[in-house]
Amino acid sequence: MVGFLFWLSVFFILYVYLGYPLLLTIFARFKRREAGYPSYIPKITLLIAAYNEEKAIASKLENALSLDYPKENLQILVAADGSDDRTVEIVKTFASRSVELSYQPKRQGKMAAINSAMALARHEIILFSDANNLYNSDTLLELVKPFSDINVGAVSGSKNILASQDALSKADSLYWRYESYIKEQETRLSSCTSAPGEILAVRRNLFAPPPGRIINDDFYIALTILQQGYRLVYVPNARSFEYSSLTTKDEDTRRSRIVAGRYQAMLLSGGLLPWRSPLLVWQIISHKYMRPFVPLAMIFAFSANLLALLWVPNPAENKILYLAWPYNLIIFLMQLIFYILAWLGNIFKGKGRIAKLLYLPTFLVNSNLSALRGLVSFLTGRQTSLWQRARRRGEPNN
Repeated sequence: MVGFLFWLSVFFILYVYLGYPLLLTIFARFKRREAGYPSYIPKITLLIAAYNEEKAIASKLENALSLDYPKENLQILVAADGSDDRTVEIVKTFASRSVELSYQPKRQGKMAAINSAMALARHEIILFSDANNLYNSDTLLELVKPFSDINVGAVSGSKNILASQDALSKADSLYWRYESYIKEQETRLSSCTSAPGEILAVRRNLFAPPPGRIINDDFYIALTILQQGYRLVYVPNARSFEYSSLTTKDEDTRRSRIVAGRYQAMLLSGGLLPWRSPLLVWQIISHKYMRPFVPLAMIFAFSANLLALLWVPNPAENKILYLAWPYNLIIFLMQLIFYILAWLGNIFKGKGRIAKLLYLPTFLVNSNLSALRGLVSFLTGRQTSLWQRARRRGEPNN
């Protein structure tokens, strides 16, 4: 029984991180690559959610105004959620340059601010964005091309971490390259299963306002598009850039909130799964629903291994399967070394060579610890829909 629990946990972890991407790649190879989309210039509303973004909002708006897209086809709209810094004041200085503002003085959460701003959105395509990320000059031109296909209901671009030599930025960048690969294969096979909220474009007539209490609005919006039978397409050439979180603590807070939102979405979105497409349901469950449970599998694997070591079962055969001596000790030492490396990575954090060598185990352990905290926050009801902006590298005074 102990051996079964251990190997089941290990299989679960390996499937989530390696098995699913591998199967996805194999299945996608049997699909013929789509021809490129033609040039298409629909009217877009760029909707920027902002809360206490005085350090970033001016740069964001300058970037939005400089994008290579016909000005008559682009509405720039800021949805400010009860900011108590200079965010609203700064946005108002851009009014003469056709930047519009939707402001709710009482802080109610990101989704409430977006739902309020939607009343002012005028165009057929809504591009959701955040204040802390910037776009390439051609991002909008690339992002909207798939909308020339009437079967495409939403389009996501790629999230890129701006270059930095510290271990946290390196790990964050590695994670998003890994995610980008999965999204490319998902799109080639059928449809992407999620999108980062800072670069998600949807057809306005398909947008279903999520509940105001929702934590992960981007995942919920993506599911509603898929449930209606439309595709969510990933366009790697539509690039968004941002800095990583300033500190490990900032990243932990951000990831905990995301995972708490994932658990919430699982409860709220049962009726939103596109059951008419079993292949797509498999993708969603494998990519988005299983990953938050990896930290529990890690705990089970370590606990089962420790129990096997203390119990020391000694069957005559299948010693590895039953986790018998000496394999229980060997595997336990391997696990222990992995966690020690992650611990050392947190000690030697920064730009040193040691930190760079350790950033993969450190990132895996830290991200799953954050996921575990997210689960606790969700179960205890401590996580709300009100979001706190994460401090970012590259911001003034950081």
